[in-house]
Amino acid sequence: MAGQAMTPGMDTCPAYAAFFGYMGAAACCILANFGSAWGTWRAGLGVCQMGVNHPRGVMKNIVPIVMAGVLGIYGLIVSVIIVQSIMKPNQDKTNQYSVYNGYAHLAAGLCCGLSCLAAGGTIGVIGETATKTFGMKASGGKRFWDGMVADGADADVQDAAASDARNSDDANKLYVGSLIMLIFAEALALYGLIVALILSQHQYNCGQ
Repeated sequence: MAGQAMTPGMDTCPAYAAFFGYMGAAACCILANFGSAWGTWRAGLGVCQMGVNHPRGVMKNIVPIVMAGVLGIYGLIVSVIIVQSIMKPNQDKTNQYSVYNGYAHLAAGLCCGLSCLAAGGTIGVIGETATKTFGMKASGGKRFWDGMVADGADADVQDAAASDARNSDDANKLYVGSLIMLIFAEALALYGLIVALILSQHQYNCGQ
């Protein structure tokens, strides 16, 4: 602006520039971990409830919990990259870290963190519903102990085996569909991670 005095380096690399960078790193880690915890919580409830009806399917339906846990790793990766890119002031108390870097790192942190938060909520809801319905379908709507028949009831054993085979086939079809939904939900966080990595590489350092 005409008539306004400007100090070289103070406008592009002020002392508060690092605040935006550290806020981006903190927001990324916190939001990603929140999404991971949210997804693990909801999916874990579904797995525990399904284990009552169909205990044999617990390990098979642990996938939503694993996918939710990966979201925290995404946030950790971006946060570490951002923190390592923040440079400390020089010996003469001038800064090399610019507000351009701070805005880019804040945008990167929010991009990854909010994407992981949205993905975590989606994975949690899908995982909880899918695991519950899988257990109900595989068990035929009965509790695990309800399927036990008395010794010597051959006809009942054969009917139960045929029914279990049909229920298991239908449950596997449901499992495949829910797995596809979980993959696309996880992709939301992956998109945010990719954009965050690109944003974190945009740098302008004063004095260079």
